[in-house]
Amino acid sequence: MTVDEYNKCVDSYADGVYRFILKNIKDEDSAGDIVQDAFAKMWEKVKDISYEKSRSYLFTAAYHTMIDRIRKDKRWEPGDNMERFERSGEQGYSDLKEILDDALERLPEIQRSVLLLRDYEGYSYKEIGTITDLSEAQVKVYIYRARMAMKKYLVSMENLIDL
Repeated sequence: MTVDEYNKCVDSYADGVYRFILKNIKDEDSAGDIVQDAFAKMWEKVKDISYEKSRSYLFTAAYHTMIDRIRKDKRWEPGDNMERFERSGEQGYSDLKEILDDALERLPEIQRSVLLLRDYEGYSYKEIGTITDLSEAQVKVYIYRARMAMKKYLVSMENLIDL
């Protein structure tokens, strides 16, 4: 990849990678750091990466950096995904985006990641498998489970109206 192609990647993909990471970790500073790390990793291997594969490489690098950061900071504990986001009866929502974000936030990290890659970023199952080191079948299962959990949360009336 040439320097011009690298700069084009920065212009084209930085916002998408940032949104993907931010949706997962909810920390703007950390998301910015992770995106910057992903671009630094790509720069180190700029001679080995073709321009056509740059988008996939960036999302893969950012995803793995995010996972490493989560493990290092011990901010994420498996099995603690639904209970830690319990809402009180006084909290209400009037904005659909807030409701969707809350439903997305309740998903386990891997389900949230694959769902965001598929539905927000438009990756194929195979590409998501490459990014996350999962088989295509595992990706489909995680996406199905994530969509079912989102559906279950969204159809529950107490999540949609003020109590």
